Amino acid sequence: MIVDLHAHVIPDKLSPVGKGEGHPGPSVGPGQDAATRLLENGPMRFPAKAVFFASEARLEALDANGVSVEVVSPMPPLLDYSLPGAEGLELSRRVNDFVAGLCAAAPTRICGMGMVPLQDVDLATNELAALKAMGLRGVEVASNARGLSLGDEHFFAFFEEAERLELPVFVHALNPTFGERLPRAAGPTFSVMTEIAVTAASVVTGGLPERCPNLRLCFSHGAGGFPLTLPRAYWFWGGTWDELPPERETQGPSPIELARKYYYDSLVFDRRALTLLIDVLGHDRLLVGTDFPAMPREQPIARTLRSMDLPAHVVEDICWHNAFRFLGTEPPG
Repeated sequence: MIVDLHAHVIPDKLSPVGKGEGHPGPSVGPGQDAATRLLENGPMRFPAKAVFFASEARLEALDANGVSVEVVSPMPPLLDYSLPGAEGLELSRRVNDFVAGLCAAAPTRICGMGMVPLQDVDLATNELAALKAMGLRGVEVASNARGLSLGDEHFFAFFEEAERLELPVFVHALNPTFGERLPRAAGPTFSVMTEIAVTAASVVTGGLPERCPNLRLCFSHGAGGFPLTLPRAYWFWGGTWDELPPERETQGPSPIELARKYYYDSLVFDRRALTLLIDVLGHDRLLVGTDFPAMPREQPIARTLRSMDLPAHVVEDICWHNAFRFLGTEPPG
């Protein structure tokens, strides 16, 4: 069995929610032909094939790619936190309605995560119960909201409610706040991967693991460079290399122990990076993610993982057990 926890959808139609003259927010309209749509948000233009929004095409792709269950979440540009809170709430509800409808077409094969207007923490927090009542299995959030990393106590009430509702949170890298420091040739890769590392560090060190000990949270793209920083953080905490027992008085759990409370998708493109994630975070913290259909899946899916001569139970945990643990649900019959 393979569960792809990191896959995206775009509504087949979406009118702008913005009521002012400035920023109308994302919209989806006709594409170049009847089988495509165009997602627009400001200067961004993203052509979407049918697999993004049509259940029949989605199921065909699952079968062709060897995916048993797919957990879909809104395409990141839909997480538009620059809108006023009320408009962001309307946008979230429209997108969530679409995601719930797509999942209803194949409830044993497609699970959905919704979105909330995190730019207004009160609105976002209050919307979680409605999102869960729709049958959505979790909520996707961007890695920062208007420049504020998710580990800031400003978001604690939101995460407390997600924990209370037993609703998992998927954190997707988005909107780096330091992109101007990189040359254009660096493209989005380095800025996005650094962005998700920054927010992971803020979550782990900002008190959220202690505040919400049962929160199920997953970082996209293996949390970027964050896992590589954990041995250094451990040294400053305990004074030893290789995660050996600390040689000085410490306070609280180590940074590595706190990081191991969360999940991380395995979309890191290299067996060496996968080995690092397994060694530092543990195989029970990793999930298969592909970013499909924004990116093509590895063929066959999880090929690199399955070629690493890992014990069978390790491969099975990463391929599907951990996904259902993150979702807090039993695998389908």
